[in-house]
Amino acid sequence: MARNTFYGSESGYYDTIRLVSGDTLPEIDITLRDSNTAAPGKTLDPTDPTTWLIMDLSSASSVKMNFRKIGDIAIHETILCTITAPSTNGNVIMRWAASTLSGISGDYEGEIEVNYTSGKTVTVPDLLKFDVRAGF
Repeated sequence: MARNTFYGSESGYYDTIRLVSGDTLPEIDITLRDSNTAAPGKTLDPTDPTTWLIMDLSSASSVKMNFRKIGDIAIHETILCTITAPSTNGNVIMRWAASTLSGISGDYEGEIEVNYTSGKTVTVPDLLKFDVRAGF
């Protein structure tokens, strides 16, 4: 499956990911980057994620996405992401559980959180946005 590339916008969301209720694909392939630090050989541009330093997840104990309907405060589901090797590439895969998209539709958002073995946590400030349409 092709890698998904998400770019931030003034709205605080990345590009909208379109899904269908009841599906368990696509897997979301995410490369986490630090928007405050330039990648080697790049000049930091806050509007261009390709200039941001890739996050080293070597000391991360987990990466998860909290998923909820836009406008709600209750989390619909917390999805554990898989850190892919090598962990220095900042890459994670998010897989939908069979129940996550079952029977839902509308606009949803996801917040990525990285937990480290030191007990510290960092939350990605920009959100992923999902448009889930009802299936036939």
